[in-house]
Amino acid sequence: MRAESEKMICDFSSPVCLDWYSVDDDVMGGMSGSYFLRNADKTGSFCGVLSVENSGGFASVRTFLVHRDFRDCKGIRLRVKGDGRQYSFRIRNDDKFDGIVFKQDFVTIKDEWMEVALPFSGFKPAFRGRTLDDGTMLNLSNIVQIGILVSKRQTGPFCLVIDWINAYSDLETTVS
Repeated sequence: MRAESEKMICDFSSPVCLDWYSVDDDVMGGMSGSYFLRNADKTGSFCGVLSVENSGGFASVRTFLVHRDFRDCKGIRLRVKGDGRQYSFRIRNDDKFDGIVFKQDFVTIKDEWMEVALPFSGFKPAFRGRTLDDGTMLNLSNIVQIGILVSKRQTGPFCLVIDWINAYSDLETTVS
């Protein structure tokens, strides 16, 4: 259950935030593949196969946001059921295909629902997999894209089920 102090980003029971698309390592010759689908139980699933063949090793999905101003929020909270893998939540301040992304990793527990809180202060800027230390800052007034990525040589089939994605302003008052 979501608290009053949260702003819904993606709730898969409504048409908002359902236009997800894959960006996988095939853009550079890799062999990984992923897809996003809306499930009958009103959740979303990011699934596929991760491969390191042909210098590959990542699969991701992303979507564009309608509401982009999150200055009144402190972070992202999502409810997921994972497969025991590590995933990366990604934020972009532009509508570009490639460029700087702000990332924060989280580890799932196999076949268990869990809520993950990702404070904006924990997001690190990166470009093509390399963390930047040039002072680039996340612009909370213009979050254009969000996404999820799996990588780090976790080869084989993967699947992350997502119940919802919210932005929180006060984690202390959230209700599980």
